[in-house]
Amino acid sequence: MPNGEGNRLYEMEAFATVAELGGFSAAARALGRTPSALNKLVTRLEARLGARLLTRTTRAVRLTAEGEAFHRRAMRILAEVEDAEVEAAGGAPRGRVRVNANLPFGVHCLLPRVPAFLQANPGITLDVVLSDEVVDLVERRADVAIRVGPLRASRLLARKLGESPVAVVASPAYLARRGTPRTPADLDAHERIGFTFARALDDWPFLRGGEALRVPVRGAVRAGDGETARQLALAGAGLARLALFQVAADLEAGRLVRVLEAFEPGDVLEIHALFLGPAGSVPARVRAFVDFVAATLRRGRGPGAAPGRTGQAAGGARG
Repeated sequence: MPNGEGNRLYEMEAFATVAELGGFSAAARALGRTPSALNKLVTRLEARLGARLLTRTTRAVRLTAEGEAFHRRAMRILAEVEDAEVEAAGGAPRGRVRVNANLPFGVHCLLPRVPAFLQANPGITLDVVLSDEVVDLVERRADVAIRVGPLRASRLLARKLGESPVAVVASPAYLARRGTPRTPADLDAHERIGFTFARALDDWPFLRGGEALRVPVRGAVRAGDGETARQLALAGAGLARLALFQVAADLEAGRLVRVLEAFEPGDVLEIHALFLGPAGSVPARVRAFVDFVAATLRRGRGPGAAPGRTGQAAGGARG
């Protein structure tokens, strides 16, 4: 987009970037300008509108009520401008997409699809970061985050990509050494690999004779992410309860064995893409990436993913 001093769209983009990144310094780095230059643009925009859009402090900036409303409209306008530029250029999205993905999903579902995406979209480049931490999209400067599991209430836009069943698994070596549990009660004699992060469940659900029960997760080792838990299970450290998309290849190859399948409650983990901004403001390059991931999951149904359960649910995310 042109960055002339008198360009209204550039003033709008400067304001939107400051709002999204939470400050003039971060926005200046993103746009290749100085903080004082961006402050001048936003101040001129406020003067023309006759409204204060940002409350400035020494540490951060916050949107006023007027700023919230203008930001929503600005994001839509900027997305429409980008779409118009894409259409004028022949319909091929261009630019960088910054992706932050859940570690197991990234390793087993996302990274194998990257070459095909780049081949189909030569005008797009990707920055990919894998992490099981709950990330702040603004702080991490991510365009889209892919998360597995329940979402917390937030103002992010969410699109459901699919679902995956969950299973309790262990390595053949561990089961040979400690025995195979036949009922949930047998888990008292087994190592259960848990997680260190706060949002992790501290028990495993089962169904026994139609009755729901939960078994506490107790063991000598806990993991900081799902992929570490998988590696610990492969090494024979204990039983782990993991998404099937993560362990499908291990089960097929015999590296892991599914146990207590008759007692599984049938719960699934939902997979979502999360975006900043209101509906209709997602840039074309980001939509192209998410559309590609969703389509390939539908065609391949994702390793271990529940078939026929991908779709779109735009609105306030829960996480």
